[in-house]
Amino acid sequence: MSEPLVYLNGAMTPIADAKVSVLDRGFIFGDGIYEVIPIYGRRMFRAGQHMARLFRSLASIAIANPHTEAEWLALIDRVAASHPADDQMVYLQVTRGVAKRGHAFPADITPTVFIMTNPIVLPPPAVRAAGVACVSMEDRRWLRCEIKSISLLGNVLAAQHAVENDAVESIQFRDGFLTEASSSNVWIVKDGVLMGPPKDNLILEGIRYGLIEELCAAGGISLQTRRIAHDEVFGADEVLLSSATKEVLPVVQIDGQAIGNGRPGPIYARLYEAYQAAKAAA
Repeated sequence: MSEPLVYLNGAMTPIADAKVSVLDRGFIFGDGIYEVIPIYGRRMFRAGQHMARLFRSLASIAIANPHTEAEWLALIDRVAASHPADDQMVYLQVTRGVAKRGHAFPADITPTVFIMTNPIVLPPPAVRAAGVACVSMEDRRWLRCEIKSISLLGNVLAAQHAVENDAVESIQFRDGFLTEASSSNVWIVKDGVLMGPPKDNLILEGIRYGLIEELCAAGGISLQTRRIAHDEVFGADEVLLSSATKEVLPVVQIDGQAIGNGRPGPIYARLYEAYQAAKAAA
């Protein structure tokens, strides 16, 4: 197969040839949104939910949606078809477009649309079997975390904090309550009940959030969404991360303190098995 291609503003091109103006508002202001869609066996996973979030994010910052859902899916298929991997992670980005620098929205500009894909890299079995370590930190990001914005400096700093502390993720707290990690939703388990923060402006509602709700309902796992205090996280029987690239991943240590018995727990095992079944059935 020839070199994988990316899509940029109507053209399929090698990524080395893809060029964007330095006056693009995504470059100047981070004025844009993005979406990440997993593909398993060359089939998009939960594409409808990803499209709905894409459309919500565009509407939230008043960027006119340049495509219908069918058009978006066709473009993603074109990019994915150029890649040899059967399992991929598609990244798409829409910025407000190119205009003379000025903070307020310019009139009558065309959004910039970019789509690329790479092989999906999931945690290996040994990592899943052992569980992962995380660190905690104060959530200092802006208050519109429900928008999947390309302005990700807060998340970048949180991810770097994890790297510098030999951790997989930084688990964040705002005013003493759990929000999310740098690029994952966070869940806790206590006495067999799975709990997650409410779906409000303080977290990005991951597509796995809705999937986990469905898996819990189908599997008879009790689920609560509510504000979760700092001490509840450290006193949990299990802590889990969820994201497109992690799927569901057990946390066995935060800030050097063991979570539960320091091993992946039974709720994680049930959710991971159900997740794999959902992928196979998609």
